Amino acid sequence: MGQKPHYQLFIDGEWVEGADGQVMTSENPATGEGWATFACAAPSDVDRAIGAARRVLNDPAWCDMTQTQRGKLLYRLADLIEDNAQAIGRIETTDSGKLLAETAMQSAYVGDYYRYYAGFADKIEGAVLPIDKPDMHVFTRREPIGVVVAIVPWNAQMFLTATKLGPALAAGCSVVLKASEVAPAPMLEFARLIEEAGFPPGVVSVVTGDAENCAIPLTRHPDVDRIAFTGGPETARHVVRNSAENFAVTTLELGGKSPILVFDDADLDGAANGLIAGNFGASGQSCVAGSRGLIHRPIFEELIARIEEKVKGVRVGDPLDSDTQIGPLCTAAQVAKIEATLDAARVGGARIRFGGAKIDRPGNYMAPTLVECPDADIETLKTEMFGPVMSLLPFDTEEEAIALANATPYGLGSGVFTQDVARAHRVSKRLKAGICWVNTYRAVSPIAPFGGYDQSGYGREAGIDAVLDYTRTKTTWISTSDQPMANPFVMR
Repeated sequence: MGQKPHYQLFIDGEWVEGADGQVMTSENPATGEGWATFACAAPSDVDRAIGAARRVLNDPAWCDMTQTQRGKLLYRLADLIEDNAQAIGRIETTDSGKLLAETAMQSAYVGDYYRYYAGFADKIEGAVLPIDKPDMHVFTRREPIGVVVAIVPWNAQMFLTATKLGPALAAGCSVVLKASEVAPAPMLEFARLIEEAGFPPGVVSVVTGDAENCAIPLTRHPDVDRIAFTGGPETARHVVRNSAENFAVTTLELGGKSPILVFDDADLDGAANGLIAGNFGASGQSCVAGSRGLIHRPIFEELIARIEEKVKGVRVGDPLDSDTQIGPLCTAAQVAKIEATLDAARVGGARIRFGGAKIDRPGNYMAPTLVECPDADIETLKTEMFGPVMSLLPFDTEEEAIALANATPYGLGSGVFTQDVARAHRVSKRLKAGICWVNTYRAVSPIAPFGGYDQSGYGREAGIDAVLDYTRTKTTWISTSDQPMANPFVMR
């Protein structure tokens, strides 16, 4: 067996080991065996990365670069990502267990996110204000917000990095990217492309490590101006508390228990595919997983039958195999959480229609599972499991369906399946979620804002406004009078 790959940290344009010598091993979820090692950041590494990010904001190599030149660097990065999508996808699959078909496609597609923001780089404009005072010329300009800490989880690394890094770099910020200590290899590989694209040293650093030595020092650091975090609500609470130390602007993209509403006039094949995509796509490891299926009672049994028939042919296996449709979960802890949640659901009266157990093979494999729920108190309808578990609950009226959909502290994704256009508009308007898909599910684009309500976080990623979130507005007042300033004790 060959030597395992070892990944270093990328700080201020250099590849380095962690200052404290801490090294962790990354396990292949398909085998349960360690396949690579990676260096972990110490607090002094965090200081160095943040210091470089602060320094480069005043370095002519970055701060005097024209907005058009910044855009060209982003275009170059996009091309490199596309050229290396298959290789990065293979590393991400080995590290996280996600299907190669998805990781390679997603890696290639995020090139369009960088192109989208590359195009915006030289369109970040200020304005001349029609001020209500004579002899005054007043204008605004958008300036980079400063040093950004971007924290991404393991489950959609290239995508969730692009939604932060793209607009931040277009705005002229510097970024310290913190990869999850679970499956960080693709982010450390991605750092090579940042280096190759030609960004000045210090503009982007990529680190990883545990909470005490890396995440906490990053989010508390006094030189951080903005924190863009994607992850779980409990970790987010720590991030918000830490940001009280530096008053960094903070945006949170968290998880959810997204509802998919299927009405009795829906195309049942399309609805079945939507539920399968929303629950078994990415092996259920998606923040927008539609894990609460609310089904109009007249079609409840027929829809379950269609889902059962479709899932019979689903192939669970090696995520590197192009024929595989569901791979392993990233960690053994996820499997254990699902098993415990299913046990609680059974006690509550739920019926497991298929699946419901870990697959007996090496790795973290969980069988795709459908839970029939007699009421809304079933545990699988309340707990985010991050695995291939679909819970279905019948409803009788549109009002009841909306009430059930909104009976959650989360509000990220939602779905509606109906052929009634009026109903689609009526229901989607009333759903308390940042995203609503109608007759489809789990579609994304750099053009469309992404984010949630309530405990699913705040702020939006992607779309036009996201780049402005990485800027501050400066207002400049210029007196055009030929007379000296008058009475200093009276506000103009």
